[in-house]
Amino acid sequence: MALMRQRDMEYHTYADYLVWSATSGNEVIDGVAYVRDPPSPSYLHQEIVLELGRQISNSLRGKPARAHIAPLDVRLPKNGDADDEIDTVVQPDIFIVRDSQKLDDRGVCGAPDWVAEVLSPSTARYDRTTKLAAYERAGVPEIWLIDVTDRTVAIYRLAAGHYTRPVIVELKGRTDIATVPDVSVDWDDLPESSNRNSLRP
Repeated sequence: MALMRQRDMEYHTYADYLVWSATSGNEVIDGVAYVRDPPSPSYLHQEIVLELGRQISNSLRGKPARAHIAPLDVRLPKNGDADDEIDTVVQPDIFIVRDSQKLDDRGVCGAPDWVAEVLSPSTARYDRTTKLAAYERAGVPEIWLIDVTDRTVAIYRLAAGHYTRPVIVELKGRTDIATVPDVSVDWDDLPESSNRNSLRP
């Protein structure tokens, strides 16, 4: 069963992460290292991520923004931390970055403009608490937590430095990404299997 567990009791930085993290899905949040056991997400999870990435990439053609999917490290510095001293490194399932200066050979440094996480039963609590709090501190303006089992998406938007109560939307029809104009997701184009089966760990 794939889950996120705390690696140890040590304080970790991005420099440490580069030494011990050899598989996708590992993250560091506020210096706490989390590892995925086992590392691979489910087939359905990846189908959904790829379909959403395809739709969003198509919508962004000709725009100064790019869609990205995991695995890709996103470093979230605090107060001008030097790169190797950053203590929060995450791998969002899908995200959009409009500022090309945040992109480098190591991935992304700075808050994305929009992030979506496709929840799995074994990682949903981690995504809804630990990871969501990290996104809030970093100033990510819009987060989608997609629950394929319940056929809903919880949309969090930043206001005065904090996420407001989420808007819950059914996975049907189209949903606009508020922070990136003219970009939306058509839930009816999700893979057929996601309409019949729950998302396994």
